[in-house]
Amino acid sequence: MKKKILTNHQFRKATIGDAKLIHAFVNQFANRDEMLPRSLNEIYENIRDFYLCFDKKEIIGVAALHILWEDLAEIRSVAVSHKYQRMGLGKKLVKKCLREAELLGVKKVFALTYHPGFFKELGFHDIDKNSLPQKIWGECLKCHKFPECNELAVIKEL
Repeated sequence: MKKKILTNHQFRKATIGDAKLIHAFVNQFANRDEMLPRSLNEIYENIRDFYLCFDKKEIIGVAALHILWEDLAEIRSVAVSHKYQRMGLGKKLVKKCLREAELLGVKKVFALTYHPGFFKELGFHDIDKNSLPQKIWGECLKCHKFPECNELAVIKEL
């Protein structure tokens, strides 16, 4: 059952001052094996990728759009606090990433996810991970789950 979206949620692009908050937030989910961990250094290096959702001054959601090539980007680190889930906030964050990808001229956006149904509701479809460019495997090689990863790949053409 979908919860009602409250109107006091604020969405915005991340700033340098948000890096430690993003790091702590994302790694809460990683510690529960719900997503991959991110180092603080990685957050700083990719701070421009992140969108945030706040309730008052509390961060309650994140998502990132990471450009990989001229025609390909990845949506990563999508997370919403458990008490705010099923309110459409994750979808709003992903839609902000997709809108930015369109504005940048990106043709395809993919995600590696444990929750493909979430992305399919936004128009993504399944794709074989092996059909993605080798460039994405650099991050996989650093992952503690490699090569026994159970993330699924989904893609959307813009």
